[in-house]
Amino acid sequence: MNMKNGKAYTFGDNIDTDAIIAARYLNVSDFDKLKAHCMEDIDDGFAAAVKCGDYIVAGENFGCGSSREHAPAVIKACGVSAVIAKSFARIFYRNAINIGLPIVECADAANDARNGDVISVDTERGTVNNETLGKTYSFPPYPAEIAQIIKRGGLLK
Repeated sequence: MNMKNGKAYTFGDNIDTDAIIAARYLNVSDFDKLKAHCMEDIDDGFAAAVKCGDYIVAGENFGCGSSREHAPAVIKACGVSAVIAKSFARIFYRNAINIGLPIVECADAANDARNGDVISVDTERGTVNNETLGKTYSFPPYPAEIAQIIKRGGLLK
């Protein structure tokens, strides 16, 4: 799946699910309302600024913490095309696939990306392009079964 160019929003290591969407909002079931609070405790302007097609780029262990499915779902609701990170917490990784949010483990791309860089991802070819830096990075493409789940928008779609 080749995704369009978007802006990179960069975050550090160990971004936990409570930083992605704070537990105080978990009583809200409408993701159109919930997305206004995505990442607010670490970047209070993120939800207002992020546009459909943008990307989150992070360090090690993105999505650590609780197993709540709200975290990848609220990122997807914000219109984020994919999350690129050095590594993901395993439960976040699986939850993201289950709801159809593309995630990419690519340490070199995550290391080089700066806030605001223009990037794109091709999950079929296994590439991240940082248009701002003029660099292309490789990662292993998804196995066919996983690619189909993401393409369909998740397990339940």
